[in-house]
Amino acid sequence: MSYEALALTMFAAMMVLLFSGQRVFGAIGFVAVIAALFLWGERGGFDVAFSQSIKLMRWYPLLTVPMFVFMGYILSESRIADDLYKMFHVWMGGLRGGLAIGTIALMVLISAMNGLSVAGMAIGATIALPELLRRGYDKRMVTGVVQAGSSLGILVPPSVVLVLYAMIARQPVGQLWLAGIVPGLMMAAMFILYIAVRCRWNPMLGPTLSAEDRAMPKREKYRLLLAGLLPFGIFFAMMIPFVNGWTSLVESSAIGAITAFLAAVLKGRMTWTVFETSVRNTLGITCMFMWIILAALAFGAVFDGLGAVKAIESLFTERLNLNPWMILILMQLSFILMGTFLDDTAMLVIVAPLYIPLVGALGFDLIWYGILYTITTQIAYMTPPFGYNLFLMRAMSPPEITLGDIYRSITPFVAVMIVALIIIMAFPQIALWLPQAIYGI
Repeated sequence: MSYEALALTMFAAMMVLLFSGQRVFGAIGFVAVIAALFLWGERGGFDVAFSQSIKLMRWYPLLTVPMFVFMGYILSESRIADDLYKMFHVWMGGLRGGLAIGTIALMVLISAMNGLSVAGMAIGATIALPELLRRGYDKRMVTGVVQAGSSLGILVPPSVVLVLYAMIARQPVGQLWLAGIVPGLMMAAMFILYIAVRCRWNPMLGPTLSAEDRAMPKREKYRLLLAGLLPFGIFFAMMIPFVNGWTSLVESSAIGAITAFLAAVLKGRMTWTVFETSVRNTLGITCMFMWIILAALAFGAVFDGLGAVKAIESLFTERLNLNPWMILILMQLSFILMGTFLDDTAMLVIVAPLYIPLVGALGFDLIWYGILYTITTQIAYMTPPFGYNLFLMRAMSPPEITLGDIYRSITPFVAVMIVALIIIMAFPQIALWLPQAIYGI
């Protein structure tokens, strides 16, 4: 069997295992080890798995994953995120669509606290969505708001998925995080602009709160403002030392976790249940990411040994005679297709051994491509009929919101995200300006 045929067989076997319902890391790791055994014998198969596990354990920035996930769960379980939404409710309720705009801002901050889109979805669906519906907001629009806002979770730092991308692409995590800030804020601003325009044209979609609903003593309003600004303080306490070079990435993640823990203690919300739930969830997510990264590294090592990347590059550039931009667009379309049945980490692990070296060989910046990847996977998550976020939203939303409502609600927000993706593809400096300015590269 030729190396090209073996590489194709590996990819096909992996897809069959995934479609059969096997765990992502199990399917990918199993195919990698079996292929290594077939190619290089028992010693080769053992060495591939062992060497990649040692590489994983020696990757110091991986320590940021449990720190940031723990920080996010502490803030969520201790209901500090609830205070944030109450602040937006009081201070922005007088605007048309103000609560929906506040929900987008809430999602940005939840993203900055947790780094996972699922966390933003859960908080938005359980805290913001019932309140928006009770206040007379259009159910389709607010359902789309929650889903679109949660999409910022893997773009705004500290993005856990960008940590995974950094490991596989061998790129600096700090630069990837900084590259995600401007695109993430740009997308949030585009969502807010869309909401404001829609509610301006049709005030019934997002009515203002009555004066009675917003009436409270100024002292209470300012107390609520301070409570809602606490997550901002935690975020800046973590990021300012890192951006200024006073602390390393791992040290900053530890500062964030400790600050969130102390905030919960000082507010009297750090119960044993909150602590145990946060630790258990942190352990589960961290272990999942470690297994996925290990499987991806093993799979990539075998692919490198087969020379599959050069074969794919030759196919696109020499045989099909495609230009680099056409190849890049085809890659993005494949992510949207895979996103109908896979999550973001699975998509990255499956195609990373092929796509990332190819993107570098075509002359594109891998930091910039990491941002394109995160946006494209979130578009895939929200694309009917099988987008991952669509069914997650259905499971969390109240009974009056049907799957048809969810499908129709997301269409304009997907269009906004596609426009944002095109803008970032056309102007790479939107993503690259901040890391270049901070790191002087």
